[in-house]
Amino acid sequence: MAGASGSMIGVGIFVLLLAGYIAQKYGLPPPAPKIAGIDLGTTYSSIGIYHAVTGETTIIPDDIGKKSVPSVVAFLPNGTLLIGTRAVEQQEKNPKTTIYDAKRFIGRNFEKDNKDFLEDQKRYPFVIKLDDTGRAYFEVAFKNSEITKFYPEEIGALIIDYLKSAAEKHIGSKLSQVVISVPAEFNEKQRNTTGHAASLVGLEVRRVISEPTAAALAYGLHKKQGVESIVVVDLGGGTLDVSVLWLQGGVFVTQAMAGNNRLGGQDFNDRVQKFIIKEIEKQTSKIVDDKEDLQQIRLVIEKAKIRLTSVPKTTISLDLKSVGKFSYDLSRDEFEKLNEDLLKAIELPITAALADAKLEPSQVDEIVLVGGSTQVPAVRKIVGRYFGKSPNYGIDPELAVVTGASVQAGVIGGGWPLQVAAMELPPKRRKRHFFTEQQKENEKDRETL
Repeated sequence: MAGASGSMIGVGIFVLLLAGYIAQKYGLPPPAPKIAGIDLGTTYSSIGIYHAVTGETTIIPDDIGKKSVPSVVAFLPNGTLLIGTRAVEQQEKNPKTTIYDAKRFIGRNFEKDNKDFLEDQKRYPFVIKLDDTGRAYFEVAFKNSEITKFYPEEIGALIIDYLKSAAEKHIGSKLSQVVISVPAEFNEKQRNTTGHAASLVGLEVRRVISEPTAAALAYGLHKKQGVESIVVVDLGGGTLDVSVLWLQGGVFVTQAMAGNNRLGGQDFNDRVQKFIIKEIEKQTSKIVDDKEDLQQIRLVIEKAKIRLTSVPKTTISLDLKSVGKFSYDLSRDEFEKLNEDLLKAIELPITAALADAKLEPSQVDEIVLVGGSTQVPAVRKIVGRYFGKSPNYGIDPELAVVTGASVQAGVIGGGWPLQVAAMELPPKRRKRHFFTEQQKENEKDRETL
């Protein structure tokens, strides 16, 4: 029976190879993509498709040309729903009904006195509460005083539906299946809840793939000779994740994970925001506490941080309700000094993950940078100096995960030419978390300056 089964598999593979060869030789149209790859991120989300025959992937932009769509959903007083960039653009006008960072809470249960959750309730301008089971939900008050609950997976579903519509418009046909990425540390409940977000908009989830594995697939490391040990440093808007992968025979094994769920691009922004607010108050003797003003400052600082990745200095220009016009010239050096301890803290999870995997930095074959915050020059310098060699960042770090998820989607969908994508085994180790006390102490020190 085993021999017959092996023969059947061999014949199936031969037929697929033959079909691919005939299609390429005679110019037959490739089959329409059946499956999309989705990266539902904390800060940005994306969708991609794999092209049969060419083996290339396309990350699909939305109707305003954005491939990285902000994971933001806004409920306007008149009932209009905005998603992505349009939601961000009006955020300062409707801070209480514009929801972001929903992924932080997906598939999780909290105790009523959970310190992290209580901090989040103060941190965000919108209302977050816990139901009787400890699940977080967002409370949105509409103009008619109607209050509606939205759970994190429901916010995720709205973002996925937006991405799905863009993809269907691009390919001219309906999508019904998806490969979706999640952080390597996500437990079964978090993975299932993320998958449920896709199912809420009619998508069948064919596979949930870990973000580090997807990033490695994007760089084709599963096909590169001599690669066994891979470190993926994923620094996004809200979290830092470091994963050590072992690659053997087309199988990825997550050997170790470490990270800091309170370290990301938003934390860099918060440091700058506190500094700018103090400068405003020092120069004008006025307190900045209006929520719309604070939201405007937050958005302007995000843009300034992005500009500083390519220029040494930029001007922060504000027109605040409580103060009026204010501007400040922020240099890259000053940005790095304000965030010096946070940048240094990037090394802690890297060291911990390597120790758990029993590896020295010199034994790592490839380093992959993922997440928009790895575009900060100081981050790339820190990682490169730590390992003594340049990391991979040729692919847009915000799109590396969705690219890998799209590759996996194409293979599952039977794309031509026939490929064998890497498999992944679940991690045996739990993720080590760093909520550094030193980080908190430094924060307190800065607040007293």
